[in-house]
Amino acid sequence: MSSSSPKSPSSSSRPLLPYGWDADWETAFAPYAAQGLVAGRVVRVDRGLCDVVTPGGTVRADTEFVVPRDPMKVVCTGDWVAVDPEGGDPRFVRTLLPRRTAFVRSTSSKRSDGQILAANVDHAVVAVSLAVELDLGRVERFLALAWESGAQPVVVLSKADLVPDPVTLAHLVQDVETAAPGVPVLTVSALHGDGLDVLRALIGSGTAVLLGQSGAGKSTLANALVGADVMDVRAARDVDGKGRHTTTTRNLLPLSGGGVLIDTPGLRGVGLFDAEAGVGQVFSEIEELAARCRFHDCSHESEPGCAVAAAVDSGELSVRRLESYRKLVRENQWIVAKTDARLRAEIRKDWKRKGAEGRAAMQAKRGHWA
Repeated sequence: MSSSSPKSPSSSSRPLLPYGWDADWETAFAPYAAQGLVAGRVVRVDRGLCDVVTPGGTVRADTEFVVPRDPMKVVCTGDWVAVDPEGGDPRFVRTLLPRRTAFVRSTSSKRSDGQILAANVDHAVVAVSLAVELDLGRVERFLALAWESGAQPVVVLSKADLVPDPVTLAHLVQDVETAAPGVPVLTVSALHGDGLDVLRALIGSGTAVLLGQSGAGKSTLANALVGADVMDVRAARDVDGKGRHTTTTRNLLPLSGGGVLIDTPGLRGVGLFDAEAGVGQVFSEIEELAARCRFHDCSHESEPGCAVAAAVDSGELSVRRLESYRKLVRENQWIVAKTDARLRAEIRKDWKRKGAEGRAAMQAKRGHWA
């Protein structure tokens, strides 16, 4: 009788446990194990090659046999894969195991393809620097993608040592909490170690991805969490608080207290990619208000019986929050419409209708003034 339990990974794969391997991954990999392939997790991808941690150590593998036409299926940091057994030169990645979660943004291309930044992530840590003025709209954008990925978002207000006044810091936290309902918001100073224990406890022993703009202090935070200077750190510019891209690839790093962290390059553009559910989660209070509007297709602009407009008038909902919601909804609809001709036609029809209504309203006003 085998000593291994179906509820726990086999002894041969135990070296992968710190990287997130579990019984479910073992079950998914079983058909490839029967073919003599070796399980591993991608810790870095660079120009068609990737570093894969396996039970026998980290190996360099070619991705030639898993290069798909669909950019959503390319090998990504965090993927679990099957690679050739020892002896192959070069060794190849033969297949990817189905992903549990994936953090995706749209590319800057005119086709707006999706780009996967990290795979099989449990927590998406959004780093926001307190060295510059808060951009709540950007925070909401990151969170929409994080919720859509299937991971649990966490907002980390980094460089908290630059805000010594506790009252000011509390107000900043409150502002971000308003923009991030249901999301933990932590203040952290990697320089002094403040807040790191809370963050470690929150992300636990799973996989976390660290996201944010260049200059947000991600590399410093990654070093603090890992417990070693594994990432290059450069000072941010005084003029705008932005830094150069000290991280150029996405790297999976074992954490000192268990679990792994995927550090990512600073993101200048964070385009939505089919993130309707994520947007709805970020603006859950607006979605709840909209459900109470008189008309089910209310645009929350001038319709009678609009619960959203009433909340703005009463001060329950801020104008900034509503405008940010509208912006992300429009952007997401446009991205989806680029690959959906029917939806694209519906959006254009809706734009024409609203344009006609706007012109009619202006003509009515001019007649009143005359």
